[in-house]
Amino acid sequence: MEHITLLLAIVVVTALVFDFTNGFHDTANAMATTISTGALKPKTAVAMSAVLNLIGAFLSVEVAKTISGGIVNEDGLRTEVIFAALVGAILWNLLTWLVGLPSSSSHALFGGLIGAAVMSAGWSSINGGTVVTKVLLPAIAAPLVAGLAAMLATRLTYRINRNVTDPNQLKSTAKGYRAGQIASAGLVSLAHGTNDAQKTMGIITLALVTGGVLAPGSNPPMWVIVSAGLAIALGTYLGGWRIIRTMGSGLTDLKPPQGFAAQTSAATVILASSHLGFSLSTTQSCSGAVMGAGLGRKGGVVRWSTATRMFVAWGLTLPAAGLVGAGAEFLTKQGPWGIAVTATLLVGGSFAIWLASRRQPVDHTNVNETAGGDEPQGVVTTAIAAVQPPPIGTHPTDLMTTIPAPAAAPDDTARPSATV
Repeated sequence: MEHITLLLAIVVVTALVFDFTNGFHDTANAMATTISTGALKPKTAVAMSAVLNLIGAFLSVEVAKTISGGIVNEDGLRTEVIFAALVGAILWNLLTWLVGLPSSSSHALFGGLIGAAVMSAGWSSINGGTVVTKVLLPAIAAPLVAGLAAMLATRLTYRINRNVTDPNQLKSTAKGYRAGQIASAGLVSLAHGTNDAQKTMGIITLALVTGGVLAPGSNPPMWVIVSAGLAIALGTYLGGWRIIRTMGSGLTDLKPPQGFAAQTSAATVILASSHLGFSLSTTQSCSGAVMGAGLGRKGGVVRWSTATRMFVAWGLTLPAAGLVGAGAEFLTKQGPWGIAVTATLLVGGSFAIWLASRRQPVDHTNVNETAGGDEPQGVVTTAIAAVQPPPIGTHPTDLMTTIPAPAAAPDDTARPSATV
C-alpha cells in the first residue's frame, strides 16, 4: 500500500463511499417485505442484514473479477476514469434514494464506468460482449425469472393451505411463514453481500491495477475485501428507509407467505448469478420477486403507477449515470483543477440531496406508512387474480355470490282501473 498515490487514495475512499450508498440504497432488497409484514422490527431487521452483508462479502470474488477485468479494457485506463465513474454512480444512487425508487446500484456503477471510459479512450475501451452477456441480459432476465418463480411459489403456497380454516392452525401457519420469512431475508442479505460488495472490490482492484499497484488480472487483496464488506454493512445498518417503504408497502401489500416466496425466489436467483459471475442487479431481482408475489395471491394488487416509475428509473440508470460519469471524466482530463472541481461537485450535490431529504424524513418510525395509496386493480392484476386460489383461511361461504332476481313487473293493481 506504500505505492498508493494521493489520487489513488481518493479513488479508494470514493469507492467505499459508493459501497456505503449501495448498502443503504439496497437494504430494502432483503428487509422491506420482512418489515412490512411485521416479521421483524425495523431496527432489528437492518442490523441482521448488515451482519449478513459483511459475511457475504467473503464468500466469493467471481463478480469482482468480472468488473475488474471484464467490462473495460485495463490497458491504458487512467485512475481518473475510475473516479469519474464513481461520481456518476454515487449521485444517481442518492437521487433515486431521495425519490424512493429502488433503482440498480450495479447499473449505476456500470453506467458511470462505461461513460467515463468512453470519454477517456473511446468505444474501443469497452468489451461489448461482456456488457451484453453479463450485464444487459441478466438485467432483463433476472426480474422476470425471480418474478415468475415468486408468483408460482405464492400460488403453490396458498393452494397447499387452501383447506386450512381452523383458527389455531391458521395462527400456527402464520408463525411458520414469519420464521421462514426471517430465514429467507437472511439468505437475501447474504446473497447481497456476496454480489454487491464484490462490485466495489472490483472497482478498487481495477483502480489499483491502473495505478500500477497490482498486476492485471489480480484478485482483490484482503484489505480490499474487508473494507468493502464493512462499508456496505454500515450503509445497510443505517437503512434506506425511503426505498424500504416503496418496496414493502408502496409496490404491493404482502402477507407473510408472499414475503417468504418473494425472498426465497430472489435469493436463489442472486446466489446462482454470483456463482456464475453474472453481475446482476439485486434490486431488480428483488423488485421482480415482490411484484410476482403480489400477483400470486388472489385479490393482491400491484400498484402499477409505482411499478412504472420504477421501470423508468431502471431504464434511465445506465445512460444517466453514464452521462454524469462522462461529464466528470471530461473535467478530470483538464488536470488537478478539474479533479478538484469534480470532487467539489460530488460533495455539494450529495449535500444538496441530503438537505432535500430532510423536508419529509422517513425513518424506522414511519417506514410502514403506505407510500402508494389506494389503487384499483389493473387489467394484468385482475386477469391473473381471476385464476388464483383463494387466500389461506377463506371460508367457502365467502365465495358465494347472490344473483339478484329479475326486477318484478309493475303491479297491475297499482294501475288506474280501466273505464268500462
